[in-house]
Amino acid sequence: MVAKRIIPCLDVHEGKTVKGVNFINLKEVGDPVLMGRGYAQQGADELVYLDISATQEGRRTFLSLVKRVAKEINIPFTVGGGITELSQVSALLDAGADKISINSAAISNPALVDSIACRYGSQFVVVAIDARVEEGIWRVMSSGGQKRSNRELFEWADEVMSRGAGEILFTSMDHDGTKSGFAYQALSTLGSRLTIPVIASGGAGKMEHFAQLFKEGRADAALAASVFHNGEIGIPALKRFLLESGVVVRL
Repeated sequence: MVAKRIIPCLDVHEGKTVKGVNFINLKEVGDPVLMGRGYAQQGADELVYLDISATQEGRRTFLSLVKRVAKEINIPFTVGGGITELSQVSALLDAGADKISINSAAISNPALVDSIACRYGSQFVVVAIDARVEEGIWRVMSSGGQKRSNRELFEWADEVMSRGAGEILFTSMDHDGTKSGFAYQALSTLGSRLTIPVIASGGAGKMEHFAQLFKEGRADAALAASVFHNGEIGIPALKRFLLESGVVVRL
């Protein structure tokens, strides 16, 4: 059985790690490199770094940050934010990133997923999907959750998988930062129809939420931010709890 992964997420704004609720009211919480190194030492399986303002402000993900992370951290990490073309992917991978994540650019140009997968391989491509429920439909959002697209969560996930995405990172905007639990039903649906790994994001508040996610949500990995950043849940304790709950994880 493949072990479930625990992935701290570091949202980066102007070089600092930040966190908010429902994608707004951002507060600085620390240095992204030092925090990432600490998570690696605690036993995190991977890290995700997202430059959350890159697309909105028309900037590119900072290569300098990626290089610093690669020098300091010995676990895989994914980088996203403002990636719109193959040359940026090449630069990020050359700088030390293990995978890249695209979101808004994939929505505006779905063929970008095909291009990246063909050039570098599906194992390097994570498609991030931010979505919220509107009139009973999981509507996909872009530009850091600021713009409504015409895509629906499940059909969009199907399409990017067919185009070569290696993983889906699904964030429920309705659950983000609320600590009320993950979007279990939506995640179960994704897990049942996709043949690629699904990373769940949005809503982690206590250890039981992680156990419920892996048992009911059919996710392959759990991504969280504030509960780790604030020290509410320690990764070693979480993994012990999951093992005791019958979830396979790496210690």
